[in-house]
Amino acid sequence: MAEMEPEIVRRGWKAYTGLGLRGVCMGAADVVPGVSGGTIAFVTGIYEELIHSIRSFDRRFAGLLVVLRFREALNRVPWRFLGTVFAGILLAVVTLASGIQWMLQHEPELIWAFFFGLVAASVFVVRKRVVAWRGPAWIAALASGLLFYVVVGMVPVKTPDSPWFLFICGVVAISAMILPGISGSFILVLLGKYEYLLAALNDRELFPIFLFVSGAAVGILSSARVLAWIFKRHHDVTVAALTGLMAGSLRKVWPWKTDVSSPLESCGAEVPIMQINVLPGTIDGDLAAAIGLAAAGFAMVVVLERLSESRR
Repeated sequence: MAEMEPEIVRRGWKAYTGLGLRGVCMGAADVVPGVSGGTIAFVTGIYEELIHSIRSFDRRFAGLLVVLRFREALNRVPWRFLGTVFAGILLAVVTLASGIQWMLQHEPELIWAFFFGLVAASVFVVRKRVVAWRGPAWIAALASGLLFYVVVGMVPVKTPDSPWFLFICGVVAISAMILPGISGSFILVLLGKYEYLLAALNDRELFPIFLFVSGAAVGILSSARVLAWIFKRHHDVTVAALTGLMAGSLRKVWPWKTDVSSPLESCGAEVPIMQINVLPGTIDGDLAAAIGLAAAGFAMVVVLERLSESRR
């Protein structure tokens, strides 16, 4: 049987403008831990086309590149669609990165309270995607929840800046990004590289960004097929495990923390090696603002899910 050529949708400039705006919305979601760019793609009606477009980069495409038949290779993939969407994503990430970095440096409790609300709501949203909560699903959720609750408590404040680790971060984060309900930025928080990559982006440090993007390219081309296979055969158990992962990982995004320090042998200066969660201080305006932002983040995810359900 002859191999079918992928169908490529032809659009006018108005349609591409709309795609760019959808990409901006996805980028704005992807830069915030707790909101999934995949959810935005689903709500705005481009999720299935996005996944099929990514999967069009197959062995036939790679073979055409190897023999330098670039025009024929491009004609096999919807590069205009993907280019427009990813340009919108990049625009949003670059635009919002500096503001979020400022908040992390000057108002960490407020911004982490907002992130906590986003992730907490995502737990409730993703759990509804399990069709039937039977024994295996419950076991997967509880096991992953307990595991990640322990693991994120052991993650040091600073993780390696090595090229291999940044590459792995790209692979893992982009794989999460294409799942509705799972945030790629949240994965970077768990890996301890969210603030580092945000600063690298704002400071135009190209090498760490290149390593991360390279990992993302590998991850997005491979994960689309792997995830499709896993979800088709073990849907409920997989989604239940993801639900438990996010629930256990709420420990990581708790807004109120204190550093556990250790003196350096060389100079005697103390550096944070771990953070522990603490209860908030006295009730004041800052605490009220933090609670309000957490509630706003929770409500935002719930509204997005309602839109997604109405579309389905």
